[in-house]
Amino acid sequence: MTLAVQTYGPEARARRGFFTDTSVCIGCKACEVACKEWNHVPDDNQGFSGHSYDNSVDLGADRWRHVAFVEQPKEQLGPIPSAPGNGLSTYQDGDSLRWLMASDVCKHCTHAGCLDACPTGALFRTEYDTVVVQSDICNGCGYCVPACPFGVIDKRESDGKAWKCTLCYDRLKDDKEPACAQACPTNSIQYGELGDLRERAEKRLAQLQGAGAEKAQLYLADDEDGVGGAGAFFLLLDDPEVYGLPPDPIDPTYDVGTTWGATAAAALALGAGVVAAALLGGRGR
Repeated sequence: MTLAVQTYGPEARARRGFFTDTSVCIGCKACEVACKEWNHVPDDNQGFSGHSYDNSVDLGADRWRHVAFVEQPKEQLGPIPSAPGNGLSTYQDGDSLRWLMASDVCKHCTHAGCLDACPTGALFRTEYDTVVVQSDICNGCGYCVPACPFGVIDKRESDGKAWKCTLCYDRLKDDKEPACAQACPTNSIQYGELGDLRERAEKRLAQLQGAGAEKAQLYLADDEDGVGGAGAFFLLLDDPEVYGLPPDPIDPTYDVGTTWGATAAAALALGAGVVAAALLGGRGR
């Protein structure tokens, strides 16, 4: 697969990203710990949340990786293939639940609403085509927060600034893989050039579907979706909403230029109409 490389200056590199294969995630949360340790992300008072066995709940300014635990009652699913060794998250005879695990992260969207909404330039696109916040430039306005269709970016209470995953930009510059991917014991989180990851994901999807996982699907791997594809995409075993992900995400800022252009054209037409009416009215006197 050939993926067009978007250039952002003379230092541009092939686009890098994450492919998260949720079918082999075991919910160990090693990625959460590694992310916090490497990036010095503050503690967020995790504990029993009432959300299944998930003690971290969601992404936020103080949690850049979040492993979701999804319980599915057996009676709602019907027969599910049990194929040891193929990575399917299945239940065995006698179990009442199927567990789905998925490590979520910032999507580093192609059409990034947070980037478009930022008035200070605190958010920028790197030479790896990832999206990063410069905390020393962020003024805490919060415009980026509602611009993210995934609810990823968030303001930290302690300093009022916006924070999110950087895809370990500092490690990438030293030719190291992100901390979360390095820590993942099952290779559920895979890092690399986006074109290579998409080819790998297509093969894995075909393998799972061939094993009977009929609802297995790729999420955010399509350049034609509402965010133009993403630098972090996922192989899911069920529909996105089961994992708490929007089924049809849309960058709310993508059509802003078109909207302003149409507004300007309408204003000019209205102004021309007013002037013409005034001239015609003057002639009639």
